[in-house]
Amino acid sequence: MIVGAEMARTLCQLSFELNRQLGLLIHRSGKIESVIVGSHAQIVIPPLGGVRASGGRLRGLRLVHTHLAGEDISDEDLMDLVFLRLDLLSVLKVAADGLPERMYSAHLLPGGESGKNWAFLAPVHPAGQTQSAEELIAAIEGELSGSRGGSEVDRQGDRAILVSVTTEVRQRAEAELAELAELARSADVRVLDTVLQRRSQINPRFILGKGKLADIMVRALQLDANLLVFNQELNPSQIRSITDFTDMRVIDRTQLILDIFASRAMSREGKLQVEMAQLKYMLPRLSSRDDALSRLTGGIGARGPGETKLEIDRRRINDRLARLAKELQQVGLERYRRRSRRRRKDLPVLSLVGYTNAGKSTLLNTLTNSSIIAEDKLFATLDPTSRRLRFPTELEVILTDTVGFIDKLPAELLKAFMATLEELQEADLLIHVVDVADPGRDEKMAVVERLLVELDLAELPRLTLFNKADLLDVEERQRVLERYGREGFLVSAVDAESLRGFLHHAEQAVGRVLDGSRP
Repeated sequence: MIVGAEMARTLCQLSFELNRQLGLLIHRSGKIESVIVGSHAQIVIPPLGGVRASGGRLRGLRLVHTHLAGEDISDEDLMDLVFLRLDLLSVLKVAADGLPERMYSAHLLPGGESGKNWAFLAPVHPAGQTQSAEELIAAIEGELSGSRGGSEVDRQGDRAILVSVTTEVRQRAEAELAELAELARSADVRVLDTVLQRRSQINPRFILGKGKLADIMVRALQLDANLLVFNQELNPSQIRSITDFTDMRVIDRTQLILDIFASRAMSREGKLQVEMAQLKYMLPRLSSRDDALSRLTGGIGARGPGETKLEIDRRRINDRLARLAKELQQVGLERYRRRSRRRRKDLPVLSLVGYTNAGKSTLLNTLTNSSIIAEDKLFATLDPTSRRLRFPTELEVILTDTVGFIDKLPAELLKAFMATLEELQEADLLIHVVDVADPGRDEKMAVVERLLVELDLAELPRLTLFNKADLLDVEERQRVLERYGREGFLVSAVDAESLRGFLHHAEQAVGRVLDGSRP
């Protein structure tokens, strides 16, 4: 049974006498975890962080509480059922004599049939219960576990639902969500589902409506997801609100990109830059809700209340940022000396630029017979790489690969990597590599153009390579040539033969640059 008849009777009588709603949180073992005293109209469920979960997808608790005005299960009750992942939610209607009228119950619906996330049980008097609550809960858990949750191996890592809430046109929004999925794949996150919602106005607290958030929460239960990734940058308040309601880890696109950079940076400079970007991102997001922050650390020599833990954390981060800035300045000086040595040798510099995963690293490997990391992932390589390239006329140049660009690059990362991108200032020729097989190539070319303007690099001589021609059929190649033939070269970075025309024009372009620089 959901609750014993005598317990239900006592709960209703006490609620009637106090004129307040009363609630019980009951563990599957039958132990009462909490007794909740509310107002006449509602109860407020305390935080359940300290309550151990059942080991399944539901929390292992059922809520039984009273209603004094004869009202049915409310929308607020159903939201508690969803967001707290309760096994069951039951309402005892208190009759005019203070005794239970009947008990009304609801549970989550694993299949989400007909767009509904919950189902109602037939009303029953507490003394007339015949259905086993344990068997019902076990059946619900079994159906949830039978959903598309993946293997046990999959469940060891991050399993995410991607969420995008936007006011943009659908085609643009879908392209951004697809890119978020690629970012997740680069971070080794298993994408279980994607949710796209277009709204005329963004909800300032939850980004999307509570109803849609409830749908996502039920979907997360069905798929055994443990992470929500939002395409929009979330402020600290939004992260807290969504986390509190869903009881899931929540990150945004910026945090995902920072995580990718942190895992891929190999050089000392790259690691320093990523750490600086992460600290700058973290600083305004320090939570002030922890009760421990009220502890004081003042004493002799520290008049007044001293510093709270939050202030100490902020001061430590600012101190660390100052140290990182000094270290990066030193690394920048070392890089400047290396560039000076290159200039003394009069070696022209060709820099590869382009959207991430356009094939720059593969191109560098093919042209210079190198073996730097080149994967079909966003931001597979982050650290700048330079190799010597000899043209057929014996002219030697330095070919440099730089970090790929991306739309809406986090401000913290753009600032942190500005020093690395200073390498581009020394370039004699920029080679813009475009993934010609990408349906969104025009938008991504525009992103690169915009970032080059921001970096004051738009005036440098430039050649454009339309890469990955091997992924196009004959008709598509012809259409590309008709549209872009005058702007650049159609090539495949994995086919050295297709690069001959580009190398010839690059050599001529370098010659013109050198002639223009000679007195």
